[in-house]
Amino acid sequence: MIAIPALHLQTGVGGHRTGTIGAPVRGAESAHFARSLADLGFCRLHLVDSDAASGAGSNVSAVEGIVRDTHVRVQVGEVSTITDIEHLIRAGVDQVIVGSRAIEEPEWLADVAELYPGAITVATDVRDRRVVRRGWVRTLPVDILDLVDELNQLSLGGLLVTMPQRDGPMPQSELALLEDAAEHAQYSVSVVGGGSSIQDLRALEHRGITGVVIDARRIFGGDIDARVIAQEFGA
Repeated sequence: MIAIPALHLQTGVGGHRTGTIGAPVRGAESAHFARSLADLGFCRLHLVDSDAASGAGSNVSAVEGIVRDTHVRVQVGEVSTITDIEHLIRAGVDQVIVGSRAIEEPEWLADVAELYPGAITVATDVRDRRVVRRGWVRTLPVDILDLVDELNQLSLGGLLVTMPQRDGPMPQSELALLEDAAEHAQYSVSVVGGGSSIQDLRALEHRGITGVVIDARRIFGGDIDARVIAQEFGA
């Protein structure tokens, strides 16, 4: 299992949306922060182009620079168009993460997975075993394990699950659910959050989780011992 620091790329840091995970950085400064994380020993980064997600522009050039200059594997989240997927894959991105649209439009997801086999990760929020969409507003009558089985029919690179964020370790019930998802899935299963300590990361690793996205603000702020985490879970 690997720990994956998250950065949000945007024109101005003031636009960081509440409820999202990741250190907000200006696109022009992103390569510096990415190199710092790579130097600590992390081999994969989770990037979100906040400008593209809000329709305010694009930071694809910044993503290209990170891929070129750091030589770490990069996954980019909150992507919703085939055009953006194509641009990111051409830029050298390892995994493109699609969210609500993938859940709401299964035919679109099937087309994308066929066009880019193994390069697409589906992201979903989960609360009380149920899939949640549109910023935790609407809970769907879909059990996460049923979704896992449906996605097994596609050539996906992975599933990225976000549980309700809370202080302290992840409850045993959620750990057990993630373990079931990892056992059912024919692709890798990763988690957003849940890595507050080295013990939390080990608990997730023991359940078959392949990656944990952690907020890079906690690394830069010294809230967690980044070198210890990178040594055990960086590569």
